[in-house]
Amino acid sequence: MGKYTIAEIEKKLLFEQPDADFIYRLEKDDRKGVQRALKKWKKNMEQEKRLREKFFAMMKYERKLHREGFLKIAGVDEVGRGPLAGPVVAAAVILPPEFYLPGIDDSKKLTEAKREEFYERITSSGAVIGIGMIDHDEIDRININEAAKKAMLEAITNLDTNPDCLLIDAMKLDTPYPSESIIKGDAKSVSIAAASIVAKVVRDNFMKKLGLLFPSYGFENNMGYGTKEHLEAIKRFGITPYHRKSFAPIKQLMLESER
Repeated sequence: MGKYTIAEIEKKLLFEQPDADFIYRLEKDDRKGVQRALKKWKKNMEQEKRLREKFFAMMKYERKLHREGFLKIAGVDEVGRGPLAGPVVAAAVILPPEFYLPGIDDSKKLTEAKREEFYERITSSGAVIGIGMIDHDEIDRININEAAKKAMLEAITNLDTNPDCLLIDAMKLDTPYPSESIIKGDAKSVSIAAASIVAKVVRDNFMKKLGLLFPSYGFENNMGYGTKEHLEAIKRFGITPYHRKSFAPIKQLMLESER
């Protein structure tokens, strides 16, 4: 093992698939740098194993439907119920059969960087994607719950191919397709998690553009949620045309401004 420098060992562990004999020899190497590299490699291997196992656990709904003969399974989810401004956005995603993305999860559990990375992986995988977006005016007119349903139905309609069945996060939808609603489905189904990520990134990008139009409100950071910064901006500058007037904090602030 002495013929390998620590840098060479680190490179082999990072970019190659070392065999059992190589790992055994590393375990016998008394150099501290080698042991640090080996410890890091083992930790990464354990993490990869956990993510792989979680991915396959999250495929249980899809595997069941595949056994029943359903091939084009659309995961459906929406984001943006809670914000004070902006639309509610839904995505319907039919993943290709060979799709594999360890680490996929409910979009809320991922960092922005990881969401964007996974969004690119999903959209470049050959997945069929439909988007539904219901604006603030419609939310005020029909309420947020109905708007979320409408966004989901719009996303399903906007798929380029008809799904065989649907896996839906929590909601019950009236559609012509067989469907299953799963509570907290974005953390239990790969298809729903993919829809959650796509919807989140699409909505965040919309809010970032809105932030350029209304720089005082910090939309590019708060995504329309009622942060302290956002509420203070409303008190100082009033509401924008994109605020949801039916939401309690906005209604209260509008009443206070009229006094």
